[in-house]
Amino acid sequence: MDIDVGFWLTLALLITVVIWLADRFLKLRQRKGMLGTTVETSNSLISVLLIVLVIRSFIVEPFTIPSGSMLPTLQVHDFILVNKFSYGLRLPVTNTKIIPLGEPERGDVMVFKFPEDTSQNFIKRVVGLPGDRVAVRDNVVYINGEAVERKLVEQGRNARMWRREYIEHLGEAKHLIWQEGVLSPYDGEPRIPQGGTQGEWQVPEGSYFVMGDNRDNSNDSRFWGVVPERLIVGEAFMIWMHWDPIFSLPSFSRNGSIDKVEND
Repeated sequence: MDIDVGFWLTLALLITVVIWLADRFLKLRQRKGMLGTTVETSNSLISVLLIVLVIRSFIVEPFTIPSGSMLPTLQVHDFILVNKFSYGLRLPVTNTKIIPLGEPERGDVMVFKFPEDTSQNFIKRVVGLPGDRVAVRDNVVYINGEAVERKLVEQGRNARMWRREYIEHLGEAKHLIWQEGVLSPYDGEPRIPQGGTQGEWQVPEGSYFVMGDNRDNSNDSRFWGVVPERLIVGEAFMIWMHWDPIFSLPSFSRNGSIDKVEND
């Protein structure tokens, strides 16, 4: 379960403000001992907490990638930055939009609260916009009856598995995706994964259909449905660090924009 940093920052700020107000009327700082020291420390934290809360709630927020569902675009343990005002300014804790500034576009990498457990943050790519009809047939994505453009750039296999890497075009976005699966034990030909990855879906108004770039290894809208607008957190736009846990040093070799695809 993700820690709701916004909630705890807001709570900490409220507590320090209450202590500051009490100090204004009761002169708590002038009292000797632990009480006076605690009040003085609390008062000094107000501006720091306020700045951090404003930046995190309305400007940019850091996240860490916990799974491989967005491979090859995002690796496990990538540290990314999310633009909090791309899709409108929202209040901390309640996530209520107060100033509309924009809407998600097809191809955006979007962070949102998981519809089935809003304590978790998910990251996927926006495929379907409100009103779209999205279909996946033989691993090809169709939007309103038209196949999404893609180009095979690499493929490989071992004794059991196959993988293909494509450059896919979604709206103005150009990015890499993976398709993979098992080989038939009878003729060695690739099997197209099923089990919910293929189908057809209608995107209702005020919602978005999202998919992971690791198409056959992503828990996304094909399984649990669309993302309501009220659960959107922001647009992921930059990798700023990669750090595998425990026995490694931070790496900055992947720094830069999320979708780094050379002209094809």
